[in-house]
Amino acid sequence: MAAPYGLMEMGGLHSPPDAPAQTHVLIGTAPDFWQRFVASPEYIDGAPDALDRWSLRVIPLIAKAAGAIDVAYPFGGPPYAPFIAWAKASGQAFDSPTGMLVHNRAGLMISYRGALIFEGRLTLPAPSAHSPCDQCTDRPCIPACPIGALSDTHFYDVPACKAHIRSPQGSACMTHGCATRLACPVSQSFNRPTEQTAFHMRAFKGNS
Repeated sequence: MAAPYGLMEMGGLHSPPDAPAQTHVLIGTAPDFWQRFVASPEYIDGAPDALDRWSLRVIPLIAKAAGAIDVAYPFGGPPYAPFIAWAKASGQAFDSPTGMLVHNRAGLMISYRGALIFEGRLTLPAPSAHSPCDQCTDRPCIPACPIGALSDTHFYDVPACKAHIRSPQGSACMTHGCATRLACPVSQSFNRPTEQTAFHMRAFKGNS
């Protein structure tokens, strides 16, 4: 039901035992997302927040078709829905050596657009036994950041990262994408278009 929109299921989880019985299914971008998104009215109209507006239109359509009782989004707060905690609880996303989430299929190109909330505890696929990083001996993500904003020795230095991509020296990151994300072997096999990565970089950079 998500595939026609260039989206895919990226894991699921059940509510805690002391909470009403629900199942959350996380929805994120698939490799063919970009070609579908650029044909959407939200992208074409040139107005701000195209991806969030697109998600607000599309995720409820998928939810209705799937029989979900509610939806949640990783934007629009505060408060924000705990997507990082949900992702880790799904057993399909893990902490990478650089601290960013890594998905067992999308690698560091992980991008959640919403969650479908179902009544009851639905049967979910078995979680992955290991993070994809456990089998990655070279760990090329660790030295990839040109300024060391992402590292296995400290938390993500967001101010340093933004200062870099706003400078002439950061033009390669803005055009081709985050070097750390691109270095991940799983990310490379996910085949995200360069244009999509540049779009996300512009959104992250902001106007200030």
